[in-house]
Amino acid sequence: MRDPEDPLAGSSISTLQKAARLLAEAPDVTLLAHVNPDADALGSAVALGIALQRRGATVRVSFGHPAEVPESLRGLDSTGIVVGVDEVPAVPPFLVALDAGSVDRLGVLGDRVAATAAAGGEVLVLDHHASNTGFGTHNVVDTEAEATAVIVLRVLDELGAEVDEPIARCLYAGLATDTRCFRIANGGTYAIASRLVDAGVDPDATLRPMLDTHPFGWMGMLAAVLGGASLEPDSAQGLGFVHAAVRASDSEGLRGEDVDSVIDILRTTREAEVAAVFKETAPQTWTVSLRAMDRLDVGAVAESLGGGGHRLASGVTLHCALDQAVDQVRSALETAPLL
Repeated sequence: MRDPEDPLAGSSISTLQKAARLLAEAPDVTLLAHVNPDADALGSAVALGIALQRRGATVRVSFGHPAEVPESLRGLDSTGIVVGVDEVPAVPPFLVALDAGSVDRLGVLGDRVAATAAAGGEVLVLDHHASNTGFGTHNVVDTEAEATAVIVLRVLDELGAEVDEPIARCLYAGLATDTRCFRIANGGTYAIASRLVDAGVDPDATLRPMLDTHPFGWMGMLAAVLGGASLEPDSAQGLGFVHAAVRASDSEGLRGEDVDSVIDILRTTREAEVAAVFKETAPQTWTVSLRAMDRLDVGAVAESLGGGGHRLASGVTLHCALDQAVDQVRSALETAPLL
């Protein structure tokens, strides 16, 4: 167990040093965030990419889906380092996967992992998910790290990189969003946040586009979705289960991040330990966001269904009718580990 007051303790020093040494010697680096990147995934990739670019490396950051950076995250890419899928080499000489627990989380860019390894290149995985499969040739996975941004900060310190405002902003965004704005945090987390703010980060300006800005159409979608929510007090081992569905017709014209934010409203339901939002992404395809208060491991639930994530926040994609998807989640909750 790492010292909660030491913000940079966690992964073994030798592992961090090796990762930093490999990165320091790499002339060309491709950094991949997971599909539908959040602030931790994209922020971690961009922060590390900026530092490597300053060292003289050719650097590109990308993700498998969607085609463009989500609007709420565009402020993180201050140097224009993010490129589209078609600009990612078929066989990157050095590949870094960030905040992705498995190859599948890289989407259409997942084939670059095998291609790089087969060609004798390096695949470095930086992640904090307990479900990580260790798919890299080198893996720095710390399940006690509050965010992948924390692991990237450790790597940057091993590199001796300057953590100035553009880099700090990316790391702060990842740290704040993955800790529910520091509600799931210890003293070390706050020490990191203090360091990043001292580097010039404006917390409100950084987080407002991600957490507190929605188009007016979001209000109507939210009303329709929450109006159809269901509460099952006896489900989830008697701890309560609340769920809602966002159909494609509900989200028409809205951004992905607007739809993703519904879970943050639904999980405030007092009578339910577990909240789930089922988002229709294609016919018979539901991307499920799961959140738990503090008593049930929804990471294990997602993993049992083919997904993954954290104990209190996870996700999975199910290919079936909505009622079948709800049944699968409901059933998995009955055997989920209690915390």
